[in-house]
Amino acid sequence: MRPGKSSGLLNLPPFFAAFTPLSINDTPDLSRIRRVLVTKLRHHGDVLLASPVLGALKRHLPEAEIDALVYRDTRDMLARHPALSQLHLVAKGGNLREEWRLLQSLRSRRYDLLVHLTSSSRGAWLARLLKPAVSVAPSHPGKLYRNSFTHLYRHANARPIVECNLDALRRIGLWPEEQDKKLVLVAGEEADRSVAKHLRDLGLEAGKFILIHPTSRWVFKCWPGEKVAELARRLNEMGYPLLFSSGPDAQETGMVTGILARLSFNPPSLAGRLTLKELAAVLARARLFIGMDSAPMHMAAAVGTPVVALFGPSGADIWGPWQVPSRVITSEHTCRPCGFDGCGGSKRSDCLEIIPVERVLDATLELLEKTR
Repeated sequence: MRPGKSSGLLNLPPFFAAFTPLSINDTPDLSRIRRVLVTKLRHHGDVLLASPVLGALKRHLPEAEIDALVYRDTRDMLARHPALSQLHLVAKGGNLREEWRLLQSLRSRRYDLLVHLTSSSRGAWLARLLKPAVSVAPSHPGKLYRNSFTHLYRHANARPIVECNLDALRRIGLWPEEQDKKLVLVAGEEADRSVAKHLRDLGLEAGKFILIHPTSRWVFKCWPGEKVAELARRLNEMGYPLLFSSGPDAQETGMVTGILARLSFNPPSLAGRLTLKELAAVLARARLFIGMDSAPMHMAAAVGTPVVALFGPSGADIWGPWQVPSRVITSEHTCRPCGFDGCGGSKRSDCLEIIPVERVLDATLELLEKTR
C-alpha cells in the first residue's frame, strides 16, 4: 500500500495523511531483500555524507548486494566503498540515449529495495519504473511523488544530514548503531603512492603539516584571502609546516595564487594539482585541516583528520564536521544560517568576512594541543 491511500487504520484529514506514516505497524518484511539501490544525486559533500547508509544496509542485510546511483563527477566519493557492489553513474543533463541505457542497466538488477535520499522527481520515476517491493524517500509535497514510494520519512530541523540520511533506514525498520554512522572514503593505492611522492618532493612529513584549503566552489562560502594569508603567516612564525590545496577550477587556483602572493615566505602548494582521491590521501596524512564549509572539510572528517571549519550562510548543526575532533567558527549574526548565496545574493557573506584572524588562530592552536 502506498502513502496517500487509506489503510483503514488512520482517520486523518488528507493534508495530514500526506505526511503521516501509513500506520504504526507498517514496517516492511525485509527478509527477502537481495538487491538494494541507494540514490544520492547531489554535490560531492552530500554524496560522501550518504556513505554511512551503504555500510548500515550491508550490516543489516549481509546477503544483499548494495548499489548506488550518483552523478558521474561525484563518483570518487563512493568508489571503493567496501559495502558497494555496483556504482551507477549519470551525467548532469545527460541525453536520452544515456538515460535509456542507465534505465536498462538498473532494470537488469531487479532491485527489491530503493532508498532515495533526496526529494528529486527522478527518484519517484525510478520507483515507478523499477518497481521494487519497498521504496523509501523523504516526505515532499506532490501526489505523484508521494504515491510513488511505499514509505516516506521526515527531515527534522537542525538534524545532522548524516542522521537524516540514516532516517530513511530507520523508517523501514533498520536501526543504525553507532558503528554504522562513520563516513567512509577510500583513497586507494594509486592515490596513496602519488601523494607519498608529492610530499617527499615538497619535503613534508606525514602527520606533521597543516593543510589549508581556503576555497570552495561557492565563493560566498570563502573567507577573505588577506585573512587566510595573515593566518598562514602567524602559523609559519610559530614553526608549523603548511601545505595549500584547492580544486582545479581557475577561480580556486587563482585565489590560492593571490594568497601566496601576500606572503613573504613560500609555503608548498598542490592547488589544482590533485584528483579527489589524491586529496583524500593528502588529508589522511595532514595533522590538521583548515578550511570552509565544503566537500574537502567532509573529506577530512571522513579520513579522521581534525578540522577547523569556518561557516557563514550554511548551518553547522546540519553540515558541520562529522565525528571528528573539530572547531567550528561562525559569527554571531542573528540572520545566520540564511542559506543565501551571500548577503542579498551578492556572493559575499558578511558573517564570514567579519570573522577575525585571531579567533581562527586560537581555535587552531587549541585543537592542535588537544589532538597532540
